[in-house]
Amino acid sequence: MRWRGRRESSNIEDMRGQGSTGRRGLRMPGSGGGGGKLGIIGTIVVVLAGLYFGVDPSVFLGGGGAPQAPAHTVDTSSPEARDSRAFVATVLADTEDTWHRIFGLMGRSYEEPKLVLFSGSVQSACGFAQSATGPFYCPGDQKVYLDTSFFDELGSRFGAPGDFAQAYVIAHEIGHHVQTLLGISRQVASLRAQASQREGNALSVRQELQADCFAGIWAYHARRSRDLLEAGDIDEALTAATAIGDDRLQKQAQGHVVPDAFTHGSSAQRVRWFRQGMQTGTMDACDTFNAREL
Repeated sequence: MRWRGRRESSNIEDMRGQGSTGRRGLRMPGSGGGGGKLGIIGTIVVVLAGLYFGVDPSVFLGGGGAPQAPAHTVDTSSPEARDSRAFVATVLADTEDTWHRIFGLMGRSYEEPKLVLFSGSVQSACGFAQSATGPFYCPGDQKVYLDTSFFDELGSRFGAPGDFAQAYVIAHEIGHHVQTLLGISRQVASLRAQASQREGNALSVRQELQADCFAGIWAYHARRSRDLLEAGDIDEALTAATAIGDDRLQKQAQGHVVPDAFTHGSSAQRVRWFRQGMQTGTMDACDTFNAREL
């Protein structure tokens, strides 16, 4: 990516190294307030699911847990920390440019979200979250939360290195912000409240795939309007989309795939919808909710 020397967003809240006083721990979705002990497989499934792109991390969090370990410290004055902040701020700024333009064409104003950098754990309007939750967007406060150590995990553990793979992660979460501004997130939440678990999962998949498509829209405009992309960048994003498909994660965690339990979409679906947005650059192309096939 040609990101250096470009505008950086001012909508960054850097909380790295500040720690947290939260005491809530991970629990299985749907368990009672007291949580309940997880088996090894259950723990792996929860952590892997939490690692990637949840809209609301509170589904993984429960009350009454033991105090969590202090957040790992980050020297925000170090060259590495400054560089990671500059990268995130530059990508965020570029998403702002894209969505301001698109919302303007729709006769609407784009409200810029904040992006919170944290280390170890953080308190959001959606609840207390640890780094294992991965990057997430909270509609309650309209903020994206990101521990940049996730980027190291994305490359070393899941085989999806590269700065554009990281940018795709950010753009996906901004896609959830766009859904919130357009009222899509509220509609999905209302439908899920009346749906069965299986139906709710299916709705979640369509919502997540649309966020992938919105990330593709950003890539389309970043390449055509601002020449941000370099050779190989798209491949990095597609590798990341493949690495985080529900089928891939389930296979790694439990050795088999359960499609009815998908919440984000298969690897092939995530690649397809990112491509859809990237090739068309239009909102109409991202209507996953009315698509006959995902």
